[in-house]
Amino acid sequence: MSSTTDNQQPEQTNGNIKSSPEEIQSTHNGNGDSSPNPNEDLDLKGEEQLKQVQNVGSENVGKTELKEEGSKTFTMRELLNELKNGDGNEGSEAAADTATPRSQENTQQQTEKNSAAMDLINSITGSDEEGRSRQRILTFAAKRYASAIERNPDDYDALYNWALVLQESADNVNSDTSSPSKDALLEEACKKYDEATRLNPTLHDAYYNWAIAISDRAKMRGRTKEAEELWKQATNNYEKAVKLNWNSPQALNNWGLALQELSAIVPAREKQTIVKSAISKFRAAIQLQFDFHRAIYNLGTVLYGLAEDTSRTGGHDVSSNELYSQSAIYIAAAHALRPNYSVYTSALKLVRSMLPLPYLKVGYLTAPPVGNPIAPHGDWKRTQFVLNHEGLQQIHNDEQRHMLPGDKTSNGRPAIKIDIQDIVSVSPCADLTLPPGPSICIDTIHGQTFLIADSWEYLDTWLDAIRLVYTIFARGKTDVLAGIITG
Repeated sequence: MSSTTDNQQPEQTNGNIKSSPEEIQSTHNGNGDSSPNPNEDLDLKGEEQLKQVQNVGSENVGKTELKEEGSKTFTMRELLNELKNGDGNEGSEAAADTATPRSQENTQQQTEKNSAAMDLINSITGSDEEGRSRQRILTFAAKRYASAIERNPDDYDALYNWALVLQESADNVNSDTSSPSKDALLEEACKKYDEATRLNPTLHDAYYNWAIAISDRAKMRGRTKEAEELWKQATNNYEKAVKLNWNSPQALNNWGLALQELSAIVPAREKQTIVKSAISKFRAAIQLQFDFHRAIYNLGTVLYGLAEDTSRTGGHDVSSNELYSQSAIYIAAAHALRPNYSVYTSALKLVRSMLPLPYLKVGYLTAPPVGNPIAPHGDWKRTQFVLNHEGLQQIHNDEQRHMLPGDKTSNGRPAIKIDIQDIVSVSPCADLTLPPGPSICIDTIHGQTFLIADSWEYLDTWLDAIRLVYTIFARGKTDVLAGIITG
């Protein structure tokens, strides 16, 4: 299938479908509590939101949880209350004094660094009363952490929280005034994250938010060598965050976005490897959270970009038509999960025709005879399967795809048919009794069905597609998906 022309592509960024709502910018508590709630509309990215959604989402900013020096959580609301009540000067804090002995010279150096950071924060003026009120809270918080670090330069919690304050303050910069640049605040935040992780190398929260700060700095530099180096730093920090906290779909999604940005800058010979890595990160995020619509959409955009490159240059194991079709599956799924997101709606208009309508996916799988899942390998046949909003069904080679009235195909030959509502789980499997090749196990209330994909890459796309259709069904959005593929 040929690619669409440039003037048909909605809201494009660098030749691709517009990227999704950028990074998931929230602080983590280490237990995955900041994961988006699948039952809520995700205009904001978690309750412990650090920063706004940049491309799509609400104008509201969620709460940022900041740790007080030591251990207890100190929220923005508490900071505001203390500020209003006049109880919050740094001399009145009850935190224990756990200062490490330092020379007078080191103390002086720390004071000078603190002063430089405070000068940046103090010079910020918000663009409206809400922004000014928020900045007063952030300034107050910064004083607390500066005081804590002067008492104990090894207080990595205070360093981490101060970095968060600087990073949040960067969003409060009014570009129309003489306020310091956003870049200067982000650079200072990065320094604090660096210090915090040197003191405590297991702070996955710090690596995660540090990577976001670096990414924001990279975006300001366009397609330059300096931006390339910053994107590489961001990907390294996301990698560290994921190694320390593997159960974080947000970090995996952001890692994929950073790799996607990096792939647009590096020499052409390096691009495909980085793009494949980005695909793997988005896919891993979805496998952790099947309804993570941002990662689903992002995977669609990166596959669309790969399809564009393949149509121009060739040289990929999968055809551009197949890549366009794969891209459309993920974008359609993201739209089905969040039909009110305008970016998803615009992208769907572009890619809907790339779906094998009236189905979501059509392809080949090797299957056993109906009713005999342990048949000899020689009896397994490679046949066509179709997937729509209702289920997965086998189509024999001599039959038309559109004739699927029931459990048997039109001429009465038995066919495998799996209703989405009957599925219990879908997973790859490794069973020596099966024919060679990447195998899928679909467990239903009626038993298990085993199928063999043509390659590991096709295995991933089948697994994703079936899981996404089931997730859409479980979220009560089947009618939206049905409208996409049958309307």
